[in-house]
Amino acid sequence: MILNPLDGRYKNAVSELALLIGEDALILLRIKTECLYLLALADEGVVKLSRAQRNKILSFADGLPGAAQMVKQIETEGFKGVKATRHDVKAVEYYLRFLFAENGLKSYTPWLHFALTSEDVNSLCYALMIRDSLEKVLIPALEDLDDELRRMSREYAGTVLLARTHGQAAVPTTFGKEFKVFEYRLSRQLKQLKKQQISFKFSGAVGNYSAHTAAFGEVDWRAFSKKFAADFNKGRKSKIFLWEAATQIDPHDSYAELFDNLRRVNMILIDFAQDIWRYISSGLIKQNAVKGEVGSSTMPQKVNPIDFEQAEGNLGLANALFNFFGGKLTVSRLQRDLSDSTVLRNIGSAFGYSLTAYKSLKKGLGKIKPDGESALAELRAHPEVISEAVQTLLRVFGREDAYEQRKNFTRGKKVSAEDMDNFIRSLDLTEPQKKKLLALKAETYIGFAEKIARKVNL
Repeated sequence: MILNPLDGRYKNAVSELALLIGEDALILLRIKTECLYLLALADEGVVKLSRAQRNKILSFADGLPGAAQMVKQIETEGFKGVKATRHDVKAVEYYLRFLFAENGLKSYTPWLHFALTSEDVNSLCYALMIRDSLEKVLIPALEDLDDELRRMSREYAGTVLLARTHGQAAVPTTFGKEFKVFEYRLSRQLKQLKKQQISFKFSGAVGNYSAHTAAFGEVDWRAFSKKFAADFNKGRKSKIFLWEAATQIDPHDSYAELFDNLRRVNMILIDFAQDIWRYISSGLIKQNAVKGEVGSSTMPQKVNPIDFEQAEGNLGLANALFNFFGGKLTVSRLQRDLSDSTVLRNIGSAFGYSLTAYKSLKKGLGKIKPDGESALAELRAHPEVISEAVQTLLRVFGREDAYEQRKNFTRGKKVSAEDMDNFIRSLDLTEPQKKKLLALKAETYIGFAEKIARKVNL
């Protein structure tokens, strides 16, 4: 039975993400964390391990076949005389105990999960999952989308379009420049997203390293934890970092910063999807009819902008979660309550809805093309939009009433190109001045639009 569309309808779109931030990924990272922590204890001199023992533990850290399933069984059903733990992290510890006992490492089982609270393990694992999801899936998907927007902004840099402000006909622009507006916005947020760092805590029950120092007071456990964090950053672009003043849990401020960054990305893309939808609705952008697709169960002629509609809906779902995460995860009663645990398990859903939308937008962009002829025809039907240029030049010519004259002539009226020319000819101006005004054409009145579309980049 499928409850969530991410596991059904959108499964193929998010399959790669599920491997990085799904339940199995969390379990395998817990195993890896416990193993690498034990090796770090050995590096610190707390535990002594031979090279062969180290290599064996490293092989466990990589995740043996069936490991996640075995941990789930220990948690929910029990295994080999151990009753069901009903605790996910303790199940990982027991799994490793069995593994150590079967591989000549039974004497080291007391050092598994040494001085840690389950939140230490979970906090690091979530930081790693989020980092992997960003670096390997979400950021590349956004880069693909950004590249496509940049390509289209250049391709349609000079394709004129009637702009609309307040829904009303305004001065001309170009499709390419309007694509560039969104590419520029997305590029800026993407640049910030690549700099986001994810925090974790690793300091024991209430964040004071109390058990650590009781056992080995001579060890600088804060320095130990910082080095442990640094080892996870080797060769990686996105970084995790140790939150040094914590309660039992990481305060998730870095999560909130990340989620707000993604929320801004998604709002920009919602804005974009709605604009493209309107251009399609007005016939200014054409869609390619994909063979075999059905646009309507009753109207066979329809080619619906479903990619942009689906993207808008999924972006909205993701943002609802991101907004909730930012408010919920940064608040915890005293040193900790457990309500954050359930919420953290849904980060993958927010990422999944976002990824589905990014892919929908990329697919949609591959099926559309601005209709230059229709756009030009609409522009020519509104010759009054060059009134801005006319009144500006009249100011240059010394007319103090330039704005008022154009307003009285054009505001709220249907004006033809001939009406515009007759108005200009009636003005008390020199012939060269009239000639300059008469030369104004809506289709060429685009300022730096083409240059902005082709050359402006962050």
